[in-house]
Amino acid sequence: MKRSYLMVAGDKEKQLRKIPELLCDVVMINLEDGVSDKKTALELIIKIYKELDFNQNKKVLIRVNSLDDDGLEEIKRFNELKPFAIRVAKIKKLQEIEQVLEVLGDGIELHLSIETKEIFEKISELQKYPQVTTLYLGILDLLESLGLPQNLVRIDNPSIDYILSRFLIESKIAKKNPVGFMYQEYQNLKMYEQWCEKLKNMGYVSAACLSPKQVDIANSVFGIELKEIEKAKYIKEIFEKNKSDGISGFSDEKYGFIDEPIYKDALLVLDSANIN
Repeated sequence: MKRSYLMVAGDKEKQLRKIPELLCDVVMINLEDGVSDKKTALELIIKIYKELDFNQNKKVLIRVNSLDDDGLEEIKRFNELKPFAIRVAKIKKLQEIEQVLEVLGDGIELHLSIETKEIFEKISELQKYPQVTTLYLGILDLLESLGLPQNLVRIDNPSIDYILSRFLIESKIAKKNPVGFMYQEYQNLKMYEQWCEKLKNMGYVSAACLSPKQVDIANSVFGIELKEIEKAKYIKEIFEKNKSDGISGFSDEKYGFIDEPIYKDALLVLDSANIN
């Protein structure tokens, strides 16, 4: 289960060397926004990546630039590292995804930043690309693409609720993993926690993070409580026992009526907790 996706600056050697110590589920090494000398950063990432052998420690992906800003060449260089995934920015057309897949190394997942109105409209069509596994909502860039101000990002704004809901549902239709947007005010931990709680209540299971303190919050909010796991284990066991006797719907003294949908939901909980 991946709850927290932490952004690490690709041009900061000190941050890169701390990756093995980080408590996030996924590290995103950033070569895009906020990195001024991208060529020097690219060489630094390759150097540190090889020295620390990140693949042996945790899930590490690299966020490259858009295709019209050397993204394809960056992917070709990073293929040798065999990262868990490559994340591509500013995609507008499905043809751009196909261009990336032509050069992306075997066994490397493709993750996409959904931050333009053009690709936001086509999320459900991404199902045709199995190598695309995960989508990130770049909400500030998306608002700009739509001609809307960033100050709309308020926890009680129905327009933001619509964007979050549509992104979640269409990602699920496309069989992709939707990651909650990155909250930029990293020092306002109280508000970040409120956003994580909101995202969880909507159905999200993870969020992007800008700091280790945000990671702690995301891991806590999106974590599955022990009582949920125990309930799921119980339902799985008792349903499978009754199913073997030809009974697929029955009343249980602990949890009421249990049938196939209740059983499948229990399996989903166990799968999220990485329990077979």
